[in-house]
Amino acid sequence: MGNQGMEDMIPLVNKLQDAFSTIGQACNLDLPQIAVVGGQSAGKSSVLENFVGKDFLPRGSGIVTRRPLVLQLISNPTEFAEFLHCKGKKFTDFDEVRQEIEAETDRVTGANRGISPVPINLRVYSPHVLNLTLIDLPGITKVPVGDQPADIESQIRDMIMQFICRDSCLILAVTPANSDLANSDALKLAKDVDPQGLRTVGVITKLDLMDEGTDAREVLENKLLPLRRGYIGVVNRSQKDIDGKKDIKAALDAERKFFLTHSSYRHMANSMGTAYLQKALNQQLTNHIRDTLPAFRSKLQTQLLSLDKEAEEYRHFRPDDPSRKTKALLQMVQQFSVDFDKRIEGSGDQVDTVELSGGAKINRIFHERFPFELVKMESDDKDMRREISYAIKNIHGIRTGLFTPDMAFEAIVKKQIVKLKEPCIKCIDLVIQELINTVRQCSNRLDTFPRLREETERIVTTHIRDRESQAKEQVLLLIDIQLAYINTNHEDFIGFANAQQRSSQASNKNTAGNQVIRKGWLTINNISIIKGGAKEYWFVLTAECLAWFKDDEEKEKKYMLPLDNLKVRDVEKSFMSSKHIFSIFNTEQRNVYKDNRTLELACDTQEEVDSWKSSLLRAGVYPDKNAVMEGGESSGPAENFSMDPQLERKVETIRNLVESYMAIVNKCIRDLMPKSIMHLMITNVKDFINADLLAQLYSTGDQNALMDESPELAQRREEVLRTHHALKEALAIIGDISTTTITTPMPPPVDSSWQGAGGSRRSPPASPTASRRMSSGQRPAPGRGAPPPPSRPGPLGPLNNSADSPQVPSRPNRAPPSIPR
Repeated sequence: MGNQGMEDMIPLVNKLQDAFSTIGQACNLDLPQIAVVGGQSAGKSSVLENFVGKDFLPRGSGIVTRRPLVLQLISNPTEFAEFLHCKGKKFTDFDEVRQEIEAETDRVTGANRGISPVPINLRVYSPHVLNLTLIDLPGITKVPVGDQPADIESQIRDMIMQFICRDSCLILAVTPANSDLANSDALKLAKDVDPQGLRTVGVITKLDLMDEGTDAREVLENKLLPLRRGYIGVVNRSQKDIDGKKDIKAALDAERKFFLTHSSYRHMANSMGTAYLQKALNQQLTNHIRDTLPAFRSKLQTQLLSLDKEAEEYRHFRPDDPSRKTKALLQMVQQFSVDFDKRIEGSGDQVDTVELSGGAKINRIFHERFPFELVKMESDDKDMRREISYAIKNIHGIRTGLFTPDMAFEAIVKKQIVKLKEPCIKCIDLVIQELINTVRQCSNRLDTFPRLREETERIVTTHIRDRESQAKEQVLLLIDIQLAYINTNHEDFIGFANAQQRSSQASNKNTAGNQVIRKGWLTINNISIIKGGAKEYWFVLTAECLAWFKDDEEKEKKYMLPLDNLKVRDVEKSFMSSKHIFSIFNTEQRNVYKDNRTLELACDTQEEVDSWKSSLLRAGVYPDKNAVMEGGESSGPAENFSMDPQLERKVETIRNLVESYMAIVNKCIRDLMPKSIMHLMITNVKDFINADLLAQLYSTGDQNALMDESPELAQRREEVLRTHHALKEALAIIGDISTTTITTPMPPPVDSSWQGAGGSRRSPPASPTASRRMSSGQRPAPGRGAPPPPSRPGPLGPLNNSADSPQVPSRPNRAPPSIPR
């Protein structure tokens, strides 16, 4: 064929196919192949057997090919066959090949005509074949038999589509000559995936079985129902010839004689028959491979580059080398320390954009969650007054006191300070939980050494728990220090002289009252369905009011709610709702929003709810304590005390003093708690990881066992090295291919409207009547205005430039040239 360099590509591609099949999806590249498509009993298997020159495919009635057969033909001095699932076993008896195909088919599909898309890979070496790679697909069927499902037609169609829809797959559409070509299932499927006809070759079988006086000349000359690559006719053995064991070589000689002696085909005999089909397909496949080589090489190089660094690390990897384990242990501990430090101190790399973690979450605990917990411990104003009144009365005893007792102030203050222990302990617990979570996140990099990860987490977590008790002792000591001495000479303490003026000062508005504290989206949850249901608004919180707008442009204000006499309480989450809810209500039982006594606001997460509560706290909206039941026995005495003007003045004075002193204590605790936890917990844990973790790991025992790799890492290493080697070998193979070879251009387009949906524009079918009429000389004369006839574009390319001429049934004046040998 004058294209030996390109023919060498096909066995190389066959090697690549085998290499890729061993490494799975990691190198799933589109390799050029030829798919044989046709209906049942169209002669597909006979065409393939003629290529090989041997009887090796299962035969019978109905659907025989029930799994795709990937057939690789390789020119070789000796003749034998190999299956991919039977590596190393050579089949020299082709009857055994047939039996192995039947057995392998039944193994997957069962013995009662089931089908499967899992292919069988067969390689045939022979001196009588050209280098081709073909896929024999199940024949298209309409009616299920045996164990076949009711949707057998759609299943087979989907199976065929998996192969022929790829742009790198050439389609061999096989149609018997004694059927209506315009209704060919094979051509219809080919048209669906290849509307331009760039990849489709038509094959007409059973030419010798047409009715006497009819022929397929118009089809083979590509005049009737034309294809861009044209048609090739073949003559297969009849069932009688097969039963009689007629030799395939004799059958090919008979085929050659048929075309040379038949009056309708002798002028195109050199471009008909199995031998010509083999050469044509080989030429097209080699050209196709060459066209796909650039993209093919690019995909291989991309995959190779992505594995280069990892493969280089694994190539000299010795799992049992003690020095390697020691070095790996040092690197892992150092990396763990760096990761922990970055998560606590913050870093620009590997930023979590989904949620707060590490140092950011601890910062939130310090400055949002802890202050909120402190305020929750403050007594309600009504409770405070009642406790003060009891304290004053109990201190005076049976006597009526003339002066305000400072012992009442000290008793109430100490009771309030003791309450601070609970939020302080809770703050430490939250920080410890976040530190442990951070340790677990940092240890993810140690997954390749499961024992090392387990020991690292255990050692660091144990140290954190040890520091927990010390930190709690120190924090409780801070509270005890505050209880030991009530410093009424503090510069921020208002003192008894100014206590009476406290109420009037509280009523004055802050000059910065209009300062914005927080903005954000909230959903008003308790709007009735009649009025539209829950809606989302843009809320703006200031020191004086809570306002909400239609959107964040803040142009259309919906409502403004003053913060006077408002409090916050939690609302139980509904099982129908995914949002977290809190409510705002008026302590004087007034409506808060329109006809609603409460305003229910919803957020997506509990963290948002806590953050809004902290912001409302800054604005003076405190959480509800629900400490006093309605109608409780304590209400009577409180009302009695409030009736005494002298006692009321004493209560108010002490309340102002307690509020002033507790503000000093809270400020001190809010300042010292983060500092104490930072010093006693976080900084200490960081120093421990940097200085002592490695020594602790060495003291656990056998370091070799500590650095045993996980089975997943060993499997990954083997897979990477195997894939990297296969890719390098594939690129080396492609690099040896010479592309300076003879090739032929693509034939020009033809009118393929006859293949349109529904057959609305298709030409008349190649029926025996039409063929008989064409053979009997009833053709329009060129002198009557008929345009000159087109010549037949062969599968290897156009034979002249008249392919765009109108299609007129006229015999050509000369035979097309044969392919150069």
